[in-house]
Amino acid sequence: MTATPSVPEVPPAIAGSHLSKQFGSVQALVDASVSVQPGEVVALVGDNGAGKSTFLNCLIGVHQPDSGEITVKGQPVQFSSVRDAQRLGVDCVYQDLALAPDLSVVDNMYLGHEVHQRGLRGRLGLLARREMIERADDQLRSLSITLPSLRVPVRELSGGQRQAVAVARAVMWASSAVFMDEPTAALGARQSEIVCELMRAVAARGLGVLVVSHDLPRILKVADRVSILWRGRTVREADARDVSVPDIVAAMVGYHEDVA
Repeated sequence: MTATPSVPEVPPAIAGSHLSKQFGSVQALVDASVSVQPGEVVALVGDNGAGKSTFLNCLIGVHQPDSGEITVKGQPVQFSSVRDAQRLGVDCVYQDLALAPDLSVVDNMYLGHEVHQRGLRGRLGLLARREMIERADDQLRSLSITLPSLRVPVRELSGGQRQAVAVARAVMWASSAVFMDEPTAALGARQSEIVCELMRAVAARGLGVLVVSHDLPRILKVADRVSILWRGRTVREADARDVSVPDIVAAMVGYHEDVA
C-alpha cells in the first residue's frame, strides 16, 4: 500500500508567542499569543487596556517585547523599528491613517518609497511620476478601489476613500502581513462595509491580516478567527463562526472569574 505524502504545514505569515511587555509599573502584556496564517483575517479584540495596541506595536516594531518570540513566515525575528518590520513585508494601517493630507493620492502611496528616474535625472532628484501613477493605479484597481483622481490631495477624499488609500498603500509594500487598527472607526455603515470587503481582498492576495477592532458584529462577519485578550493575556482563540458577540464580550470583561 502506497503511503499518502504529507502536506507540509504552512508557517504563519506572522505570529507573536507568549509576549510580555511592561511600562514602568504597568504590565501591558503578560502572556499574549496570536498567529495569522497567509490568506487569513484574524480579529484581535479586548476591552480597553487589554493590551491590543501594545501587542500590535510589538509586532510592527514600535515596541520590543520583554519576553516571548515573534516570527515572520516561520523565522524568528527581532524588530528594533517599524522599518525593520517593513523590510520583512509587514505593514500597518494605523487608526489615524498616517496620510499627508496636502499630498496627492500617488504621493501618499509612495511616501518613503519614491521612485526616481534613471540616470542623471534621477541623481538630480526627479521622480518617475508616470511609473508611480501607473503602478498606484494598478494597485487600487486590483483592490477594486475607485477614486476620482490619483492627483487630488488626500484631504479632498471622503473618510472611506482615505481609509482605502491607506490600505492600498500598506498592501503595495507588504509581502507577509498587514495590520489594521480600528479600520472602521468614525466611518458610516456603507463605508465600513467597503473597508471590510477590502480586508477580504487583501487576504485573498495571500497576506495575513490582523485587525484590531471594537466593531464586534461587523468584524465577526469578515474574520476567519478571533483572538481575545484580557489584562494582557490571550484568553481565547476561536473560529469566528463558532462564537457570538455575547461570547466575546463575556471573555473580554468576565474571564477573570475563571482565572485562579
